[in-house]
Amino acid sequence: MTARAVLALSLALAAPQPAQASPRIVSLNPCSDAILAEVADPAQILAISAYSRDPATSSLAPGVAARFAVTHGTIEEVIALHPDVVIDGAFVAPATAGAYRRLGLRLEVLGTQHSVADSLADVRRLAALAGHPDRGEALVGRIMAALAAAAPPPGAPPVDAVLWEWGGMVAGRNTLTGELLERAGFANLPARQGYGQADIYPIERLLAHPPRVILTVGHDRMLHHPALATLNRTARADFPAGLLFCGGPTIIRAVQTLAQVRRSLH
Repeated sequence: MTARAVLALSLALAAPQPAQASPRIVSLNPCSDAILAEVADPAQILAISAYSRDPATSSLAPGVAARFAVTHGTIEEVIALHPDVVIDGAFVAPATAGAYRRLGLRLEVLGTQHSVADSLADVRRLAALAGHPDRGEALVGRIMAALAAAAPPPGAPPVDAVLWEWGGMVAGRNTLTGELLERAGFANLPARQGYGQADIYPIERLLAHPPRVILTVGHDRMLHHPALATLNRTARADFPAGLLFCGGPTIIRAVQTLAQVRRSLH
């Protein structure tokens, strides 16, 4: 730990801490940012991750993200905020996790959400941590209602789709995005062909098995490959990057977008 961090810790321990009815939280993970914005009191959220201020990829609307202070995740920044709980992602460095614990801070790690069930569990977990389990249940109810509304009519055949990210990456097997595609009435072709999360889906395979729709994330150069012009029966639709990375309330907007795409196809 740096001398600066030690000094900050000394100041934090010396500062009087008022009694809190609810824990004060610093979120270093953009997915916990999105959930906490729904289930915690604003005053509880001392800071969110700087990633949530990036309008190109954030799961939070710009106006929502602007309500909160941000941190880039340094120990010094976190200590200065005097939180009761720090929430980070699964890739938090062991040394950083150990430092938080030595400083007496409760560290909660939010893992990767591979499914709707994972996401609902995280909603309930963070709502309980914030002291508002009822808000978690209300959010779960809204997510389930959105999933039901986005489902295709009974008996409707699934629509072949490829969700193509930057560089040709796809949402393959055992991914939240892949499950949302299936729930919204699409056949996630890469998953059915054995591709996993962030695998590269070759353009040759796309041409050999043309989907009914390509859901595109961003404006990657591969999307302008001249060979794609031959797919005259394949539609394209934008899928915002901010709907790609997190579950929780983001599921609602993601399945609404997917359902709208499916209904627009003829």
